[in-house]
Parts: sequence; C-alpha cells; structure tokens
Amino acid sequence: MKRKFKQWICVLLCFAFSFFTLCPIAMADGATVLSNEKAKVDVSNAKNGYILVAHNGQAKNRLKVRVTGPSGTVYTYDLNKNGQYETFPLSDGNGKYTVGGYENTSGNKYALAYSTPVTVMLTNDYAPFLHANQYVNYTSNSQAVKKAAELTKGKKTSLDKITVIYEFVVSNLTYDKQKAKNVQSGYLPNVDKVLAEKKGMWFDYAALMTAMLRSQGIPTKLVVGYTGDVYHAWINTFIPEKGWVEGIIFFDGTTWKLMDPTFASSANQSKQIMEYIGNGSNYSAKYVY
Repeated sequence: MKRKFKQWICVLLCFAFSFFTLCPIAMADGATVLSNEKAKVDVSNAKNGYILVAHNGQAKNRLKVRVTGPSGTVYTYDLNKNGQYETFPLSDGNGKYTVGGYENTSGNKYALAYSTPVTVMLTNDYAPFLHANQYVNYTSNSQAVKKAAELTKGKKTSLDKITVIYEFVVSNLTYDKQKAKNVQSGYLPNVDKVLAEKKGMWFDYAALMTAMLRSQGIPTKLVVGYTGDVYHAWINTFIPEKGWVEGIIFFDGTTWKLMDPTFASSANQSKQIMEYIGNGSNYSAKYVY
C-alpha cells in the first residue's frame, strides 16, 4: 500500500508540472533519471561533472540540447534521434544548471520539448575534464586511448605524459585545410579516425590530444574560442604541482609556454608562428568542454 501511494504521488507530481518539466525517477541501481514523454536526463554522475541525455523513442525532426550553467553561459549541442544516450559536460562548475531539449519545427526554428533544473556539487573542480563527452568521444577500446597508453608507458609524471603525447600529435598530424574550409555546422571529431588518417582540422587536433590526456588521468579542458578573429580550439591541462596551465603546454626545462597543437604542428618551426602561439593574449576563450 505504501509503495502504491508513493507511485501515485510521483504520477501526480509529473502531472502537476508543466509539459516541459521532467519528473525525477529513482532507478533500482541508485541512478537518478529525470524523464518525461519526450526525453530522459541521467544526472547520476552530475557530481562527476557530466550528464547523459536521450530522446524518448525515435524522433523525426532534428534535436538539440541546451545546457545553461551558473555563469549564464549557454552550451548548445545536437542530439541523435535514435534514443541513445549522449554525454554532456557540466563545465561551469558548481551551482544550478538548466538542461533543455528542443525539437526542430521548421527551418531554423526549434520548440522547447523539455526542461529541468540540475543542482551540481562536484567532487572536485577538475571532475568534468576527466571523462569522455560528445566533443571528446572515446572509450577504453579506442585506438587513441591505446596509443596514449603505449606512449606514456614508463612515464611517471604528468609533465612527462603531456610532453610525449603533445610531441606525438604535433609530429604525426598534418593540417587538413580542405576539411577546415568545408566543415559543416554540428561537426564532431572522431579521434580514432583522425589518428588513423594522421590529419585533421583545428578541432580534431584538440579533441585527439584531450582524449589521450584524459585517458591517462590528466584533467584536460578542450577550449573553443578565438585566436585573433579566427574561430579555433586549444587545450588547458591540470598539473598537480602547478594547477591549471592555460593552453596546451610545452616545458623547455625552465619555463611553461602556451603551445597550441594545431599551429605548432603546421608551423614547421616557424619563429613567427611559434611566437604567436606562445602569447596567451592572442587567445580568447568562449566555451570549455
């Protein structure tokens, strides 16, 4: 009787909320999923810096997820239509987030399909940057992860691991100008494909290095913003002895330098470009993944 009463309470609460509000459901395994007839949001790992979102059932129209952080920064993502979960980071730190889902109605117009607040208290400040997500997508079986393990074998410090992975990426990848020129909106890097083809655009470089570093337990931010007036991506890493080091780092034995992996690879030892990427004032961050 008591169990049935709780079930009716949940039903009544769901009904009482608006069509767009998600109702919490306690899962048998202890996970917490917020759900309505349109979508489900798994917030079980919010403390670890990420959530999972999926559309309920098959969708005919394009879908988007919007995550608004405590600072007001709005992150907008495409969501697959086949009902499979995708992972999105909580990059804005502790506080109250709003997670919304939208369905395409016509042209570039979208209608709100669901919305829910999520209060986040992270286990630590770098938790969101230790896991895979939609932009930095990898698994334990990814070739990029296996390559990172191979490269860092025997390396004892974070600095040693960062250096060897950085040097591998900038030495083995070439910049794909054609891809950068023709890339479509909504493009997501495939790190294993980039590794196999040994070429990519700016987003590919940053995603591959971020995936490799995170797989080795090194907190790493994939940052999207501007270098001058050009849209670009680079990475920040966390070093226990230093904290967060802004920009992909290079350590020459005495000083830390900003070292954008895309420009460093394509610079071919160009002094002018190396000086440019070593100047942090040339970079303006917009989003962090």
